[in-house]
Amino acid sequence: MIWWVTTPAPKLFVAASSPLWIAIVTSVSAMLAFNFFFFPPIGTLTIADPQNWIALFAFLAVSLVASRLSAVARERQREALNRRDELARLFDLSRDILLTTEPGSEAIAILARHISSRFHLDYVAICLPTATGFERFEAGALDLGHLLTTDALRRTMSEAERAIESNDGGSAERHVVWSDAAHPVGLVPLRLGTRALGVLATAGRTIEPGTLDTLGSVVAIAIERINFLEERRQAELAQRSAEFKSALLASLAHDLRTPLTTIRVAASNLHASWLTDLQREEQANLVVAEVQRLTRLFQNILEMTRIEAGAVVQTDQWVDPSEIVEAARSQIEPTPGAHNIRVVAGATDRVVHLDPRLTSAALAHLLENAAQYSPAGSSITVAHDVNADGLLVTVDDEGSGIAEADRLRLFEPFFRGEQGRRHTAGTGMGLAIAQGLLAAEHGRLWVENRPEGGARFTIGLPA
Repeated sequence: MIWWVTTPAPKLFVAASSPLWIAIVTSVSAMLAFNFFFFPPIGTLTIADPQNWIALFAFLAVSLVASRLSAVARERQREALNRRDELARLFDLSRDILLTTEPGSEAIAILARHISSRFHLDYVAICLPTATGFERFEAGALDLGHLLTTDALRRTMSEAERAIESNDGGSAERHVVWSDAAHPVGLVPLRLGTRALGVLATAGRTIEPGTLDTLGSVVAIAIERINFLEERRQAELAQRSAEFKSALLASLAHDLRTPLTTIRVAASNLHASWLTDLQREEQANLVVAEVQRLTRLFQNILEMTRIEAGAVVQTDQWVDPSEIVEAARSQIEPTPGAHNIRVVAGATDRVVHLDPRLTSAALAHLLENAAQYSPAGSSITVAHDVNADGLLVTVDDEGSGIAEADRLRLFEPFFRGEQGRRHTAGTGMGLAIAQGLLAAEHGRLWVENRPEGGARFTIGLPA
């Protein structure tokens, strides 16, 4: 047994499976045991033969070298595992960044939470420079924001910019603000190309400098992407606003001309002495009808402007679905057109909690649209029901249905489609207004063609 312990095999096993200091102690102990039990004089630590000194030190040297090499190999393996783990965290963070669609500041706050979650950090702060200091987006269980002084943040950015200007390929120096021995806060600049966008502050789990610099670069790219998406969103909003204004002016120029001309001619005819009383009454009714048409047009324009500006206010209250249908019918009574509106009620013993004003206004636009694109004398069926998802209202007409080419753009403002171009009346705002009013209530509006002919518009509202 003693001979087996003093042979190289067990010492190499200990060196390969234990820390360096254990391997060194084992090697020295084995050397002393080998001297005590095998080198004459046996039973003492004295070495009589000088050649045994050479063998003894060779034995010790081999043991120490094997221990050192094993420790280095284990350390490299541990570093490789750590790097692989950090790369996996960076990959997961990159995926989180690509899946983030929130705009502006909200997306940066979500990014800070993703960093804290993926890297198991107790504190994360993304600090972006402003005109007066730094805007901070914090996440994590700790609150260490009071340690991030403006001077430390500016110094970190300044050193990063100097490193960029001097073409220093190494990592920029990271400053550490110490709160106490338990919570050091590491600062790393967010560098993107030749610019420093801000500073990333972390506290908690130790991250090696190389990984931390890579994390700073990933965060800088994410912030640049967020800024780009926000600029694109603002550009799209500006383009939509310009298109809306252009379409609004075109609609006004077109739809105001006909009723104003009709009112002017009818008003002039009222002064004619050759008109009979019946003809005079017809001209007066014509003036009233065109004034109502103009009033409806201006009301649509006002509603569309509020929707585009996001100024639609929702006021919920308990209401019976049949009351919403009746309110919608009363809004379209002055509209000319001989159509039979048939109401089919579902759950008659249930009320819903929503905004009846917005819902009835949207339904009124759908009824007007159905009347406009259905033959005179046809029926328009309104069905309503309450289920677990909320209120469901359908409007069925007996027209020619929706062309497949028009379905994708049907709810765009001022779009009238192939059938709309055959009708002189209408502005193409009704369906867009209905969709906007329902969207303010977090509802939906969709359309489908009925198998027996005609179109079916469906309102779905959470209630």
